[in-house]
Amino acid sequence: MPSQRVLFGITGGIAAYKVCNVVSALAKEGIEVRVILTDSAQAFVSPLTFATLSRHPAYVDRTFWDASNDRPLHIELGEWADLFVIAPLTANTLAKLTYGLADNLLTNTVLASICPVLLAPAMNTDMWEQRSTQRNWRELLIDPRYHSADPSAGILACDRVGTGRMAEPEELLVQIRSLLHTKGKRDLAGKRVLISAGGTREHFDPVRFIGNPSTGKMGVAIAQAALHRGAQVTLVHAPINSHLLAPLRNVRLVPVMSSAEMQQAMKDHLSVADYIVMSAAVGDVRSDLYSDTKLPKNQLPTSLDLVSIPDIVAELSTLKKPHQTLVGFAAQTGDYVTPAIDKLKRKNLDAIVANPVDQPNSGFGSDTNQAVLIDRSGRQLTLPTCSKLELAHQLFDFLQA
Repeated sequence: MPSQRVLFGITGGIAAYKVCNVVSALAKEGIEVRVILTDSAQAFVSPLTFATLSRHPAYVDRTFWDASNDRPLHIELGEWADLFVIAPLTANTLAKLTYGLADNLLTNTVLASICPVLLAPAMNTDMWEQRSTQRNWRELLIDPRYHSADPSAGILACDRVGTGRMAEPEELLVQIRSLLHTKGKRDLAGKRVLISAGGTREHFDPVRFIGNPSTGKMGVAIAQAALHRGAQVTLVHAPINSHLLAPLRNVRLVPVMSSAEMQQAMKDHLSVADYIVMSAAVGDVRSDLYSDTKLPKNQLPTSLDLVSIPDIVAELSTLKKPHQTLVGFAAQTGDYVTPAIDKLKRKNLDAIVANPVDQPNSGFGSDTNQAVLIDRSGRQLTLPTCSKLELAHQLFDFLQA
């Protein structure tokens, strides 16, 4: 893989301390990182801190005018970067970027670069909600070069409760990894993507159920990849840990529990979707028994009569329109490709992700995955172990190839 280079611009806000974790994580992954600090940013985090975390000297305004540089520093840095991340972005620097002002190293470098720019605003709620700030924000984002990591609501450093908190480090890392993959393209802009995720639960009393170990991580990664590529995303999800769903602030979330609820939700949202990705681990059977109250231990049945569950993806294939693309998942052990090809044909899918769940660092609960992507024409793409976000982007690349 060619080297990936991320340039950070740090402006004067208390949220600057959060960016330390982001810079450190990227450097540990082998991504080349450089950091520019404005004069006001240095009041919150020192250049030495970022130099240590990035394994490279940090840049400040006094280095901008250093006559010993072989080339103008803002030109050198602008050409070097694959991605420019400005975090935290203050109201002052936002206004400068909107009007193309360049009065320090950071703003000069923005104008001297052509790479995508990820903006992560952070400020007091009243400052964020000012009409002038919102006008500048909307105006800047008209330029397709700029991508937003929107601020969230919560308790701010000024003790105000409201919108203005900078996006959390993990959210920034996911968006940075997406932008490094896509190079800023929004090839799903104007498209609607419907995704299912998580493992359904078939209860036979209020606290006991037949289920599976799916955590929903793969479906969440697919939702993030689609969102970062410009799509409108709906995620129909069985129970998923709330911390996985927290970053999906611009995704429509539809919580369900059982396969029947997921079946109905997918059908309800099917008609407007361009891509349907059925990544959920849907149960195959449910108990014929159901009690509205918890069964005492001594009344639990020694055996359960099982009833087959309708096949959601097979039904969706009969309902979809010609312009829609339906993707299934096949979680298998042993030979995982042959059963996936059979499922692809039998259920009339456009593509399928053959996923080995008996391999290390793959399948349910893992942060990484591996797969073979197969489409109805027989085209195959083998993906070695990678992050689930990378696999999600590779899937969308494959579908649009």
